[in-house]
Amino acid sequence: MINEADLARASWHKSTWSNEQGGCVSVANLGLHCAVRDSKNVDRYFVVSLSSWRAFVTGVKEGKFGFPGREAGGSAPQPVRATET
Repeated sequence: MINEADLARASWHKSTWSNEQGGCVSVANLGLHCAVRDSKNVDRYFVVSLSSWRAFVTGVKEGKFGFPGREAGGSAPQPVRATET
């Protein structure tokens, strides 16, 4: 179970594709889980399993969510890797 103390100690990483208007996603590696939040609204977050996050990142990179991924020559945003600490 993830608690507030875990999140307070977490090291959050902002996406390298963040824009200047603040459209950013931050991710924190929590071991077997990953917390995701909007960088402008740090009090709200959701937690997913690390395997689910990795599957999502792979899907983004492969262009499975409505825009071309890098492999297809597109410029899909690359979320931060949950394995960063």
